[in-house]
Amino acid sequence: MASENLDSNRIKIREVWSDNLESEFELISDLVDRYPFISMDTEFPGVIFKPPQSTSAPPRRGPRRPSTSDHYKMLKSNVDALNLIQLGITLSDAAGNLPDLGSGDRFIWQFNFSDFDAARDPHASDSIELLKAHGIDFEKNLIAGIESARFAELMMSSGLVCNDAVSWVTFHSAYDFGYLVKILTRRLLPGGLGEFLEVLRVFFGNNVYDVKYLMRFCDSLYGGLDRVARTLNVDRVVGKCHQAGSDSLLTWHAFLKIRDVYFVERDHKKCAGVLYGLEVY
Repeated sequence: MASENLDSNRIKIREVWSDNLESEFELISDLVDRYPFISMDTEFPGVIFKPPQSTSAPPRRGPRRPSTSDHYKMLKSNVDALNLIQLGITLSDAAGNLPDLGSGDRFIWQFNFSDFDAARDPHASDSIELLKAHGIDFEKNLIAGIESARFAELMMSSGLVCNDAVSWVTFHSAYDFGYLVKILTRRLLPGGLGEFLEVLRVFFGNNVYDVKYLMRFCDSLYGGLDRVARTLNVDRVVGKCHQAGSDSLLTWHAFLKIRDVYFVERDHKKCAGVLYGLEVY
């Protein structure tokens, strides 16, 4: 891992709002060819639809495990009903170097959306309180945030999507990609898992890595992003947890460590294209 990326004084989060959205996308478009690894995280209003809890006695063999189709149906129900709050993006080269924009600092991005209104829109109250506690200003998002339709137009021409030369790195990202597909298509998610995965490949290609899925091949790794990072001795070098920009960078650093420690003798690229919970073989 590039040592410069561990210096918190040199990494800055570029906050993106409605008034600087176009100029920031121009920067990203100029950088993506040189920094083709895109680590991504989102923040959204929690989960309001959950699998039903059976009250009957379980069969002798135990309750049926939810299928990937079951997981997708629940994901679709939630994403269709809710709105994205924040998107974090880290651009990097294969060595872990972040763009410096000609300065001594290194930069990542955090996009703040105006679509969600806590007073009007459905949400999980505990999730909103958690995001507030970690610094998300919902009032500012409403006033100064980005309209997702405008974001989608600029993202489509940015080089981030529909580009076979880029790779996406995420953590437990089925919902993250669900929200991006919803925004980019401007419609509800596809009815079935197969169609969703086809749309996903069109936009994001085959080089998509979900660290949560990679963990299946790593002894002693389990839990959420912060627990995994602690196990790997990877520090959060800028920002707070439950903010998308900071989490996107921590995801990238965790991925680099996993790649360099656990995939020395096997090819991590064989794990590309699989999202945790939506595995189709």
